[in-house]
Amino acid sequence: MPFINVKTNVITDNKQNTAIKSELGQAVTAIPGKSEAWLMVGIDDGLNLYFKGTDEPAAMVEVSIFGSENSSAFNVLTRKICDILNKELEIDKSRIYVSYMTTQNWGWNGSNF
Repeated sequence: MPFINVKTNVITDNKQNTAIKSELGQAVTAIPGKSEAWLMVGIDDGLNLYFKGTDEPAAMVEVSIFGSENSSAFNVLTRKICDILNKELEIDKSRIYVSYMTTQNWGWNGSNF
């Protein structure tokens, strides 16, 4: 049950959004037991987002995961996320932050896991 929310100051189109969504679906498998089958992706584009004092292309990516923390898997996923946004939106990897949140409480379909 991962949720990946991409916030960026780059304006995206449907083709880019679809590519990002698909590539994140493959990338999330870096975390054991996670797959695109349960992945939700949000893409917030065209935001007023400033990093290092400029509005050059940048992104803040929030990854929420049901389960326990896996630092080595998160490291792999961070690399993949940065690669995807660099490829699809031409955001320099040094202008991308990725944060992780894990929880044991996740609701779906009217109840919790």
